[in-house]
Amino acid sequence: MSEAYSRPVTGHVPVLRLGDVLLVTLQGDLHDSTAQQLQQDLSETISRTGVRGVLIDISGVEIVDSFLGRVLAEIAAQSRLLAARTVVAGMRPAVAITLVELGLTLPGLSTALSTEAGMELLAQQAPVTRPGGPRQESP
Repeated sequence: MSEAYSRPVTGHVPVLRLGDVLLVTLQGDLHDSTAQQLQQDLSETISRTGVRGVLIDISGVEIVDSFLGRVLAEIAAQSRLLAARTVVAGMRPAVAITLVELGLTLPGLSTALSTEAGMELLAQQAPVTRPGGPRQESP
C-alpha cells in the first residue's frame, strides 16, 4: 500500500483555459504568496478573456484549513464580480467534514464530485451579463 504524497505548491499555479472555462488544479498546500498570485492571475485572465466559469479541482488537496477556505471564497467573490461562476470539484469527504467543522460555508461556490461533473455544471448555467451590456457568446 502506498502512502499519499502531498507536495507543497510554492510557485505558480497553472491556469488552463478549456473553451469558456478556466481550470485550476491544486495539489498539496497552497502558500500565501502562491494564493495571492493565483487570485490575481484568475482575475486578470477572466477580465481579459471573458470566460464564464472557473473550475478549481482540489482532488489533490489532503487538508483544507481556514486559509484555503478563505482563498476559495475570495476567488469565487472576485470571479462573480467579473461575471464568472466558480465550481470546486473533487472534494474529499474528509475535506468536506473539516470545512463544516471549521464553520466555512464557502459562499458563492458550487461544488461537483469530479472535474467532469464540474464542467457539466458550468455548461448548464446560463451565461451571465457583464456590466455595460449583454454577454456575447463565442460561436
